[in-house]
Amino acid sequence: MFTVRDEASALGSEWLGAAFDAHYAEIRRYVGRRLDLDIAEDLAAETFLIAVRQRDRFDAAQGGVRPWLYGIATNLIRRHRRAELRRYRALARHGPPPDDDDQDQRVVDRVAAGLTVARLSDALARLSPGERDVVLLIAYGGFGYQEVAQALGVAGGTVASRLSRARTKLRASLGMEF
Repeated sequence: MFTVRDEASALGSEWLGAAFDAHYAEIRRYVGRRLDLDIAEDLAAETFLIAVRQRDRFDAAQGGVRPWLYGIATNLIRRHRRAELRRYRALARHGPPPDDDDQDQRVVDRVAAGLTVARLSDALARLSPGERDVVLLIAYGGFGYQEVAQALGVAGGTVASRLSRARTKLRASLGMEF
């Protein structure tokens, strides 16, 4: 029997060409919503590069290609955020390099982004990485629990409990009562 996995191995990057056409724009939007838009293009492209390299890991029995791609993108976002956090910590310890005027302007631009965005960002930052990934995959990707579970490589019950905890924390952080 010829499976989708066999097809992926046989066709190589051609198999993902259709996935690229179908999902690139939404992956780029997802990354852009979670990070700066200037990095979204690069990470979206890297998502598909990794998908081509790891196509033998795709298993259609586990779900569709869309959650698999979102899982790759989510991992890239985490990696990017860790690198960004290390950079900010270094800047806090040592200050910006003398020729890094653009960095100062970006920080000023971000601070001036607005109260609502700041409150929501603060509330999202208070979530654990797992809770934040679940919330943002549902909100930005429009995923159901099973697709989130596939994207993150966790059980469906884990998704439900992370979402429940995240909702409770977000309500408290934003002063919302339901």
